[in-house]
Amino acid sequence: MDKRYEVFCLADRHFYETPDRLSSSRTGEKVPLFEAAQRPVPEGWRTFLSGDWLHFNPVDEAGEPRPGSLLQGWKIHVSACLDNAEKMAAQVWEYCVPRAIPFKFVPGSQPLHLRNSKYAGRGSSGKFATIYPSGVEQLERILNELGELLEGEPGPYILTDLRWNSGPLYVRYGGFVERHCVGEGGALVPAIENARGELVPDRRDPAFQVPEWVALPPFLRPQLEARNATTVADLPYRIERALHFSNGGGVYAGTDTRDGSKVVLKEARPHAGLAGDGSDAVARLEREKAAMERLSGLGVAPEVRDWFELGDHRFLVMEFLEGRTLNAFFAERHPLLAVDPDPDAVASYTAWALSVHRAVEQAVEAVHSRGLVCNDLHMFNVMVAPDGGETDGGREVSVKLLDFEGAVPVEEHRGQTMAHPGFMAPRDRTGFEVDRYALACLRLALFVPMTTLLVVDQDKAAHLAEVAASQFPAVPEGFFEEAVRVIRGTDEPLARPYLPVRPAEWPAGRESMVRAILASATPEREDRLFPGDISQFADGGGLGVAYGAAGVLYALDATGADRYRDGEEWLLRRTEQPPAGCPLGFYDGLSGVAYVLDRLGHTERALDLVDRVLEEKWQRLAPGLHGGLAGLGLALDSLGRTTGEADLRDRALEAAWIIAGQPEPDAGAGRPRAGLLHGASGPALLFLRLYEHTGEPALLDHAAEFLRRDLARCVTDRSGALQVDEGARIMPYLGAGGVGIAMVLDDYLAHRHDEQFAEARAAILPTARLRYYAQPGLFNGRAGMVLHLARTRAARPDLDAQSAALAWYAVPYEGQLAFPGDQMMRLSMDLATGTAGVLLALGSVPGAASPRRRPVGLPFLPPLPAAPKTAPRGAGR
Repeated sequence: MDKRYEVFCLADRHFYETPDRLSSSRTGEKVPLFEAAQRPVPEGWRTFLSGDWLHFNPVDEAGEPRPGSLLQGWKIHVSACLDNAEKMAAQVWEYCVPRAIPFKFVPGSQPLHLRNSKYAGRGSSGKFATIYPSGVEQLERILNELGELLEGEPGPYILTDLRWNSGPLYVRYGGFVERHCVGEGGALVPAIENARGELVPDRRDPAFQVPEWVALPPFLRPQLEARNATTVADLPYRIERALHFSNGGGVYAGTDTRDGSKVVLKEARPHAGLAGDGSDAVARLEREKAAMERLSGLGVAPEVRDWFELGDHRFLVMEFLEGRTLNAFFAERHPLLAVDPDPDAVASYTAWALSVHRAVEQAVEAVHSRGLVCNDLHMFNVMVAPDGGETDGGREVSVKLLDFEGAVPVEEHRGQTMAHPGFMAPRDRTGFEVDRYALACLRLALFVPMTTLLVVDQDKAAHLAEVAASQFPAVPEGFFEEAVRVIRGTDEPLARPYLPVRPAEWPAGRESMVRAILASATPEREDRLFPGDISQFADGGGLGVAYGAAGVLYALDATGADRYRDGEEWLLRRTEQPPAGCPLGFYDGLSGVAYVLDRLGHTERALDLVDRVLEEKWQRLAPGLHGGLAGLGLALDSLGRTTGEADLRDRALEAAWIIAGQPEPDAGAGRPRAGLLHGASGPALLFLRLYEHTGEPALLDHAAEFLRRDLARCVTDRSGALQVDEGARIMPYLGAGGVGIAMVLDDYLAHRHDEQFAEARAAILPTARLRYYAQPGLFNGRAGMVLHLARTRAARPDLDAQSAALAWYAVPYEGQLAFPGDQMMRLSMDLATGTAGVLLALGSVPGAASPRRRPVGLPFLPPLPAAPKTAPRGAGR
């Protein structure tokens, strides 16, 4: 699970939201502000809010930054805790304002809490205020003077910075104003100038570093020496690898050098990694140590080995448990990850899963016998032996429980302050009932691991139980019903069918999804129009094709919905002056927005946006389709053809030749990404479309070359089907998996026969026919499989089965049909992850044509004009 998503679940029950909307979305009240944030600024100052920062800048008579203001340099960060932030904000204000020093701070305790929460970004954690000195001389003076004023004040350690003495001040070299450049991955990133005046990435990794052209001021050298003096060299443990990182610290596997035994070391950073109750990582680690000592001897938890402090950080050392977490067994054992599940495999898995649940129930009962509530039980916190934990006597499984940070004595239990979203109990459950709720969720999750949807709608439990029972007929009667009873807190059945309409019922399904999308729209907001993935809140993503307004408007138009004029006006208004740092690419940025606006008839604005893109150093973009040269080239070529602008077509060819001239990525530099969006298939698509428009044979040759690059990064799964190898997992999906590659193979084979490509296409096809996919989305889920099967004219039973199975994920919203986004914790309306993508996929199914009879497909991947023959059922297995 991607932990970045959790903080975006706090402010709204249905959709991913920015945390700063937390109070206003629930109570209608504004977030309480520190007193210093409410002070009127003196004449000659300007203040404004940007994200969760309140800025204070001295300005000239015209309201512009004063002459001589720096663009970059050494800056000071102030760290603070929740209980001293109010006082420190006042001290920073009172120090900086009389001296005309620009500064900013987080204006309230709530955004500060979120900034320091357990899964907040480690690169920004701890930063409460930022001060911008006018040079090295003022830097030293501020550190000495303000450092003395704040000496002794606690705050989280800022990982990106160098600490000044032992107080809450930290320094790093970086940008003072917002500038961007194209980074190593080909995307726009924050930038600073190097010694040659070139913009280069402003690195914000969670480790202090000085740009190579910058000298460390002499007065900071003792601080660097003090930082480097803290090492693990004298510990009796050898740390061998990191198992996990969070803002609260790390978890490491190691060896006790005294006896050679394997151990796990769990680190806690003071004042960081805050939970909902305000407890920091140290307090929770102390709680975990006390819980594990209380459980000692039961055989259901690791035994405590040691406890020590190093550089203000606390470490708990515990025994190393052989095995893997329960979640890790899903990919290799679950029988629905097949085209036609073997009945024997389904029965075998059912017996194993039931045994696992019994074993976890017994372990939880043992914890309860010592008077403790687990308080955070889920599939990642259950350890199973490497072979699946099966005993010699049959299907009984041995398990142990992990992670007791949240465990508390039952008499002290006041509810959950942190828990996995798929197992989080409602607020009315307390004590042991919290763990029983998690065990009920486990009953469903072992068979259909989609319980994160219960946070959006508890009634979804009854629907998931129906799905699970239909796929696992050997599960004893009452097993799923008991889960539903505990989760919903009632024995009463649902009063009506769970879904208002089945997604594949056309046109009723289309009309319901369109109504849900329009009901979710917020044209009064500036940051986004439609709720979608968390990516829409970064770098102007609320505009784009993948996660923003442009993609939803595209899907509505492609499937024949009525024009959403308010949405188009919103997009036009927001693109008059696009947000600073807005990406340039097709799916993530301005060139994709231009494509959609041109399609909707707003060609003048489309040309304006393309002009903005071409003013940037677009030639340095990565080669891919999502945010790189391939997507930009396709957009330029399309706009050039609709407007007759020959220069745009020339720029599209320039993009193609730049890609063709780049060397293949060195495998030794890390695993290159593969697939349609970020791999070599995106450039292959550009080469193909330009070949069709120019007839230049070299472009077709390049398309073949790049497709072979992606196929070289594929492997066959246990059934013989072809998927993208990502190292830790293999991927079948449209965005980053085999199906996206197959789409471009289809188009290539329409022009030139290639036996390897024909075989690869046939070997990929079964991955679009699996019984189960973790998510419904277009780029990373089942909807992409529907789109591929419809495009290749696959066997109708396969297409109908995949279309019908999209109902598994559906959740009613405002009485209409909606779908969850990535991570399945909230609904999404966007193209890449949510309802608009499902709408587009189902609209591509033969017989579901739009009223205007326009072919339905992805941009630059319309339905094939003459479909190549697809492999018969079972091909490639």
